[in-house]
Amino acid sequence: MHGTFAWYDLMTPDPAASKKFYSSVTGWGTQPWDSQYDMWTAGDQPIGGMAPITAEQQAQGVPPHWLAYVNVDDVDSAAKKVRSLGGTVMHGPEEIPDVGRYAIIQDPQGAMVAIFKSGNPTPGWDGTPAVGRFSWHELMTTDTKRAFDFYRQLFGWENIEEMDMGPGGKYLEYGKGGKMFGGMFNRRPEHGDMAPNWTFYVNVNDLDKAVAAVKRGGGSIVMGPMEVPGGDTIVVAKDSTGAMFALHQSKRASGATQTRAPSAKKPRAKAKKKTRR
Repeated sequence: MHGTFAWYDLMTPDPAASKKFYSSVTGWGTQPWDSQYDMWTAGDQPIGGMAPITAEQQAQGVPPHWLAYVNVDDVDSAAKKVRSLGGTVMHGPEEIPDVGRYAIIQDPQGAMVAIFKSGNPTPGWDGTPAVGRFSWHELMTTDTKRAFDFYRQLFGWENIEEMDMGPGGKYLEYGKGGKMFGGMFNRRPEHGDMAPNWTFYVNVNDLDKAVAAVKRGGGSIVMGPMEVPGGDTIVVAKDSTGAMFALHQSKRASGATQTRAPSAKKPRAKAKKKTRR
């Protein structure tokens, strides 16, 4: 489980609008956890959650965003390792009653992710994409080599493949046990001074319909649709509140699982109520 993706939280200023948007685009359902937190479900399985951005957080400039949680064997030990590797612990470690322990961290280049240890045995995502689930995790950074080395030491991720993108540099695909979890690339001039960040892709059965739903729901298309190596098609988008996310459709689009996730350009865990501070 160590180093596998476990959960995804959406922080939004308008939970009602976000619920309507993603249900239309991805087909997700929702289940209430408490008055301030709903879980996203694919089929009948929880895959993530949603919480409102508080007035205090808005005043601090916290934007709408997605945050992924990665399984670790020991949150406190991992938090210490983050610091020793030049990263920052932004929040925690903290216990979530009846769920587990977590902390929110920032890598040396500034991208944020969370680390998590469940209180109950829960399988991490094994790298096999499936429709309706997050299935690619992409990091835009300022130093791919240093960023990968940080995550390699922290999570045990492996450099599975590097693709030459010409003037764009190399696109590093990482994962574990031969299964790809996502990719990393250096910020390019067209990104301006955008801070390093993660974008998470949802596998959909019909990208055209999903794109239409994005636009109909008040979202916008940032990039694409475009075909990537392997034949999959991707779109990077913003939801109706401005949170960045992405979609991809398998070359052999169907309700079945894919054989390969997009490159270049299913997790299951208990709900967690805490997110970025």
